[in-house]
Amino acid sequence: MVYLLDTNIVSEFLKRDSQLLTQLRLLLATESVAISAMTYYEIRRGLLAKAAPKKLELFDRFCQLANIVPVTHPEIVNIASEIYADLRSRGCLIQDADILIAATAIAQNWVLISNDSDLSRVQGLRLENWLIREEPRS
Repeated sequence: MVYLLDTNIVSEFLKRDSQLLTQLRLLLATESVAISAMTYYEIRRGLLAKAAPKKLELFDRFCQLANIVPVTHPEIVNIASEIYADLRSRGCLIQDADILIAATAIAQNWVLISNDSDLSRVQGLRLENWLIREEPRS
């Protein structure tokens, strides 16, 4: 199984979220991890804009372990176009970056790991959220 990590998941990884770090360590030992070139762009531009060299170094090390998938493949673009048309017809558009990331997961038949509830609007997307914390029971 290959897991595609959304931008918000990679961002939390860079913040050293303990739950996410544990899951990623387990995942990297047994499965494949990928990010969209769109996620790569969103993370890298943010780190450069914030002048965060330590996080940029961590991100670069992470990218050596993850497959970076270009969004220019015609199948990804075709699926993204269909997602856009569907969401527009239902009056619930999401950001283009999110559409391209979702299209990448669908085209590859991968699970998208995200903390973005807007992505639940995308039909046919296999979506998991690893940042949901269970509420303590009383």
